[in-house]
Amino acid sequence: MFRKMRRFKQELSQQECIEILKNEPRGVLSMFGEDGYPYGIPMSHYYNSETGKIYFHCAKEGHKLDAIRACDKVSFCVMDKGFCKEGDWALNIKSVVVFGRICELTDEAEKKDFLIRLCGKFSDDPEYPQRELKSAFSRVCCLELTIDHMTGKLVNES
Repeated sequence: MFRKMRRFKQELSQQECIEILKNEPRGVLSMFGEDGYPYGIPMSHYYNSETGKIYFHCAKEGHKLDAIRACDKVSFCVMDKGFCKEGDWALNIKSVVVFGRICELTDEAEKKDFLIRLCGKFSDDPEYPQRELKSAFSRVCCLELTIDHMTGKLVNES
């Protein structure tokens, strides 16, 4: 169903892909938008090694949720900061593209668990997650992306 990577020599292992998903703070979530136009939006995310799923948070209404409710198939692309080899100008970037299905989390305990983990990815303040839950939990929608296919690639910009 999914294409094999054409440039297989540049392909990353599944473990390398997972490390990028775990360590990089954001990517672009793409879905089918209105009137046949694609819709991609930058999103912070959390990759859960226990479930193998990717989680997002957003408002409870808007273009993104309308698109997801119309079609749950999405892609998510994340890339690292890249590096230059000594004496070279070209950036070497590792990127991961995930294809899967996304849904809203409805279980309150799961939502709280995800939000605490996400806060921990961005802040070392142990009280921050509880403050956020207290002030914003009722206004937050949480999304869960189940991965159907994942590929990663090392690309040199030259």
